[in-house]
Amino acid sequence: MSDQQGQAKDQSAQLREVLGTALGIAQEHLEQNGGFLPFGVTLADDGELRLVLVTPPEPDAEGGLDAESMMEDVLELLRQGRDGYQAVAFASDVSLPEHGAGGSDGIHAAAEHRDGGLMAAVVPYTLTAEGYVFSPLEPDGHEPAVFTA
Repeated sequence: MSDQQGQAKDQSAQLREVLGTALGIAQEHLEQNGGFLPFGVTLADDGELRLVLVTPPEPDAEGGLDAESMMEDVLELLRQGRDGYQAVAFASDVSLPEHGAGGSDGIHAAAEHRDGGLMAAVVPYTLTAEGYVFSPLEPDGHEPAVFTA
């Protein structure tokens, strides 16, 4: 195997590691807490995985949180520290109106590698009387948001 093939394999493994970690954390929080707020996962140069969280803003009049602004804050933190990361992932809870008759909710997660690799996926889910039921992972499109020029 050439050096370039080995680096691509390492990059792919690192992307899968941070993406899988983000999806796993999101699923765990859904099952334990009934939801989750946007967050990030980093793979540092030392090989350590770390969680990146931001403080939620004040709820609006209906008690809702601005998850979009929270995701922007997570992305900004990831951008600020990107020189020390091999790869990052970030996850959020999304609505999937095209899934099923009445739509579905889903976990969206995206991973980026400092050398340019990208992966993204959606895991649709529904809440039943027995708990959360997760559908198979679906690949999703993604544009770089952290490791940009």
